[in-house]
Amino acid sequence: MHRYRSHTCGALRETHVGETVRLSGWCHRIRDHGGVLFIDLRDHYGLTQCVVDPDSPAFKVAETLRSEWVVRVDGKVRNRPAGTENPELPTGNVELYITEIEVLGPAGELPMQVFGDQNFPEETRLKYRFLDLRREKLHQNIVKRGQIIDSLRRRMKEGGFFEFQTPILTASSPEGARDFLVPSRLHPGKFYALPQAPQQFKQLTMIAGFDRYFQIAPCFRDEDARADRSPGEFYQLDIEMSFVTQEDVFQAVEPVLRGVFEEFGEGRPVTPVFPRIPYAEAMLKYGVDKPDLRNPIIIADVTAEFLREDVTFNAFKNVIKAGGVVRAIPAPGAAGQPRSFFDKLNDWARGEGAPGLGYIVFEDEGGELVGRGPIAKFVPAEAQAAIAITAGVRAGDAVFFSAGEEAKAAGLAGKARTRIGEELDLIDRERFDLCWITDFPMFEWNEEEKKIDFSHNPFSMPNFDHDAFLALDPADEKTILGITAFQYDIVCNGVELSSGAIRNHRPDIMRKAFAIAGYGEDVLEAKFGGMLRALSYGAPPHGGIAPGVDRIVMLLCNAQNLREVVLFPMNQRAEDLMMGAPSEVTMKQLRELHIRLNLPEK
Repeated sequence: MHRYRSHTCGALRETHVGETVRLSGWCHRIRDHGGVLFIDLRDHYGLTQCVVDPDSPAFKVAETLRSEWVVRVDGKVRNRPAGTENPELPTGNVELYITEIEVLGPAGELPMQVFGDQNFPEETRLKYRFLDLRREKLHQNIVKRGQIIDSLRRRMKEGGFFEFQTPILTASSPEGARDFLVPSRLHPGKFYALPQAPQQFKQLTMIAGFDRYFQIAPCFRDEDARADRSPGEFYQLDIEMSFVTQEDVFQAVEPVLRGVFEEFGEGRPVTPVFPRIPYAEAMLKYGVDKPDLRNPIIIADVTAEFLREDVTFNAFKNVIKAGGVVRAIPAPGAAGQPRSFFDKLNDWARGEGAPGLGYIVFEDEGGELVGRGPIAKFVPAEAQAAIAITAGVRAGDAVFFSAGEEAKAAGLAGKARTRIGEELDLIDRERFDLCWITDFPMFEWNEEEKKIDFSHNPFSMPNFDHDAFLALDPADEKTILGITAFQYDIVCNGVELSSGAIRNHRPDIMRKAFAIAGYGEDVLEAKFGGMLRALSYGAPPHGGIAPGVDRIVMLLCNAQNLREVVLFPMNQRAEDLMMGAPSEVTMKQLRELHIRLNLPEK
């Protein structure tokens, strides 16, 4: 028999009854039933109930066991007594009668329990992550993560993509988030950087003549943590393709993501064909460029309705005259809500920096639609009817309003849409709704510097006739600010999974784009000279995308925080509490790197 086990703790079935077997694992739970000890033995594969009584030669050792001790047990498999079976366990019809126990690894007093679903402080969980990972839910999340990555890799290869590995030590990038820098011992005063993403390398791979690239790529960014963003490092499914249009990228990526969500979504419906939603439409209808389409609320523009002469609500009219807009956020069925529902939403809006949320409640009186509420008296019946038609509301519904400069009005309306959807329980949480957001603006007005600047990604191809783009007058701000780019995001349930683009592979168009944004040839050469040179030696049209693996896993595990799906995460302050990173280094190490510390005063 094997030194440690003949079977795993998830393997035994009724077909093994009568066999003498050997298991090894952790003592998950120990119960004393009138002198008979029941030990739930756990390993990576499952859990088996083991029994030892005073007649067993192993009983004295069994009495010394404690939670999370690692043991080897020998014994005979038998059926559980009738009525004690556990149908929730694959091994639930059998138990192991123990004849011998060997303690392989005793455990000290535990800082946190593994058995059960108790909540422990995050600091404790991260410091003792190896214990946290023994807990069932987290353990399952990490296993599922590996399975999802396997599925992504398999699907990419089936789609004709070839897996590449790009450098981890590279040059510092002048754009994006802060780099993590690595000092060079051989080149004093110079630094490598960990890649924020393999962006330039994957483009260079296409320029080098390869056709379909992918990589489960580690990315490193020195930025603050959020629930949907890990500090320090994260992984993405990095993809690039040559000789493709935007639609080609969609057709290649969509089946991969749909397939993964169907495979691991536990039967929840997945969008069969991802809708393409232009950025401008998303901002109007949802108030955000990462809409949660499970929420049925659609925002409407009612600026024209409040401009009517018979409307006397001057607060909105003055906003409109100053160049602002009014957005309507429907609240289906809200007419039956108590006054506190409306007051709470108003208080919430004030907390967001707005004066409040004006609203009208629509009711049926004698077959006529009648509006009530704080601003209804300033909006006559005909105007109310027009608002109801535009916002798509009817008797029994309410409509809230957000007014202001377009971006701010859209932002508040988008947050209100989410809030109302949650308050009224309108969001179907048992499905995955995915979509593409397309046609992002290429440029935007930088109010602080009073100039045109890049809106999203400076390396995207403008969705504009190439010759006409090269002939653009930089002073023609109206035309320039109306140009969109071949840039796209993929969104699932309100979570941005990825940004992508068809790249600007033409050096002349790239120079023009940077010139429009006020960057001279010298700046372009200094910051992006390597890429510019590569593009100058015959670059194919190419494009790609990079869905976030951590966010995909988070959605499929129903987790609210990335730390629930990452093996060894850092805390919010980018500290590894388990390993003690970041840590101080010795003066000898610093001298080898030609570095002297200049620490801030405490």
